[in-house]
Amino acid sequence: MDRNTPVVQLKGVGEKTQKLFEKLEIWTVGELLAHYPKDYEVFEEPVKISRAIPGELCAVCAAVTGIPNEKKVRNLSILNVDLSDDTGSMQLTFYNMSFLKKVLKKGGFYVFRGVVQTRGARRLMEQPRYFTPEDYYKKTGYLIPRYSLTKGLTNQAVQKAVRQALDSCSFENECYEESFLARYELLPEKAALEAVHFPADDAAFQAARRRLAFDEFFSFLFLMKRNKAFSEKLPSHYQMMETADTVRFLEQLPFPLTGAQKKVWNEIREDLGSPYCMNRLIQGDVGSGKTILALLALLMTAANGYQGALMAPTEVLAAQHYETVSEYVKKYGLVFRPVLLVGSMKAAEKREAYARIASGEANLVIGTHALIQDKVEYHSLALVVTDEQHRFGVRQREKLAGKGIQPHICVMSATPIPRTLAIILYGDLHISVVDELPADRLPIKNCVVNTSYRPSAYRFIAAEASKGRQIYVICPQVEEGELEELENVVDYTEKLRSSLPPELRIAYLHGKMRAADKNRIMEEFAAHAIDVLVSTTVIEVGINVPNATVMMVENAERFGLAQLHQLRGRVGRGNHQSYCIFVSTQEKKETMERLQILNKSNDGFFIASQDLKLRGPGELMGVRQSGAFSFRTGDIYTDAGLLGQALEAVEELLKEDPGLEKPKHALLRKRLSDSASNSVDFRTI
Repeated sequence: MDRNTPVVQLKGVGEKTQKLFEKLEIWTVGELLAHYPKDYEVFEEPVKISRAIPGELCAVCAAVTGIPNEKKVRNLSILNVDLSDDTGSMQLTFYNMSFLKKVLKKGGFYVFRGVVQTRGARRLMEQPRYFTPEDYYKKTGYLIPRYSLTKGLTNQAVQKAVRQALDSCSFENECYEESFLARYELLPEKAALEAVHFPADDAAFQAARRRLAFDEFFSFLFLMKRNKAFSEKLPSHYQMMETADTVRFLEQLPFPLTGAQKKVWNEIREDLGSPYCMNRLIQGDVGSGKTILALLALLMTAANGYQGALMAPTEVLAAQHYETVSEYVKKYGLVFRPVLLVGSMKAAEKREAYARIASGEANLVIGTHALIQDKVEYHSLALVVTDEQHRFGVRQREKLAGKGIQPHICVMSATPIPRTLAIILYGDLHISVVDELPADRLPIKNCVVNTSYRPSAYRFIAAEASKGRQIYVICPQVEEGELEELENVVDYTEKLRSSLPPELRIAYLHGKMRAADKNRIMEEFAAHAIDVLVSTTVIEVGINVPNATVMMVENAERFGLAQLHQLRGRVGRGNHQSYCIFVSTQEKKETMERLQILNKSNDGFFIASQDLKLRGPGELMGVRQSGAFSFRTGDIYTDAGLLGQALEAVEELLKEDPGLEKPKHALLRKRLSDSASNSVDFRTI
């Protein structure tokens, strides 16, 4: 069998299992092999209770000495279990697991595995996993892959299918030459796939990850560099002049532009007035005032008689932008005639919007990806301002060009990528940096704490909510069972409901929810119908709530510093003092020092540069980094050196054989062609 063989042809995969795989977008053997583990479980040797290190995941083998009475707190049942061995004692706490009263026998020996906490001199574990000693020792010493699953599909079933696919698949010849593999210290592809799914040890995993990350970077950079749209200056059909509209708008604003904003606005004006299409990235830290620059560019476009489009990452944020612009029109008499276009609008509303756009009556279109659908016909689209999360790439630009349009492009990015990386990743885009915050912006107050601080944090959250403020709580995973040492959104919401005052309105949000439900929750939070929102990193972009003043991040050590800074940007948007609490379950010196960088600085570019220095190459973070470039295995911070090597390899290849026409590059040409058709998502401008 080859990579295109349907997954149902694997032994043990029937129609029922096939349908479950299809829910994970796995139809073929090749797609199954590309379904990499999200993490690996390592069952370490159990330790004595006295040697269990607070803040770390570990296993203890001890005897159950007592099970006190179960307590009920509203909808939550709390069961405590006492353990001891010859070195000390420990208390376990289980939530909604009443059946354990019958499973765990007093005097019986079990292995309990979880994150160790302390309360005074006492050691504790919350919701640990439990095993018989015999079952536990069978698992020790291995890196066991753990996959993203869907209901009805077990981790073991995926492991078996992957094992069979690796054993049965006839891999085509390697697409790189042997000398190329040796030069960049890359494993052959088959060896990399074997080692990423079933690594013998950490060194084998790191070598596999290096090869797979290199492939991603190489494909991305090759496609970007070869595309003429990146390297040629495109003549502008929409050369603009500055009018009095932008000058009046700036005079009427209740705040002056910062020096950095003035500099970038001058660069935008020059771009729009030049004979060539603007192709600019505007990087600016959270709160640096990029949105007002976007509105100025769109206002100059409208004042010149053309149309502009503003693409937002979520419907909620698109609606907020639309409301802001509509208010500015009333307040300052701007020439905008805005229209909102999002996927959830009714058919009649969409038809009306399409008509206004096609006729030119609407000179500013605000929305999501709905803006570039086939049904949308523009009258004179001259400028597209887009958020990095849209990954507005080659395909999307071709779609607009196919309608006879070649607009100016402006990408707004709050991801603080160091300039050296930005030049590689964004190709030939001109880069502007808004590196100054408005003078009236209150700095966020930060603290880095361990889990013993939680009761104090809950009291602080309740106090802020009593003042009418709102709170975000971030957890790294959606539900129990993904990684037992991490907090999850669903259970944590229940925990908060039992710990905070009953009158507080608490809800959760995560990426696995239906789009309509996600929008509803974000709208309710924006309208202050929710006081505390427990969420995964799905809120990293896409919602603006000036009334939110507290963010609490659980398992903060599992995130990159740059991503934590992005998350922190959800608060500090209003006039009230804002706070960010980073809770670490690890108390290792290097972990706490790393997080202290966030405590000391609110400068995203400084934080990103420190992140680059402190995170070792190939570090297994456990929580996938997100942001502008969602590579599946590579990480632009962790793998900055590898990214540079991939760029070097691409540039040499393009010099030698730009069309990949030589016979020795036939397999590579096929691989890159497949990458171009299947992996457009991460190809930013």
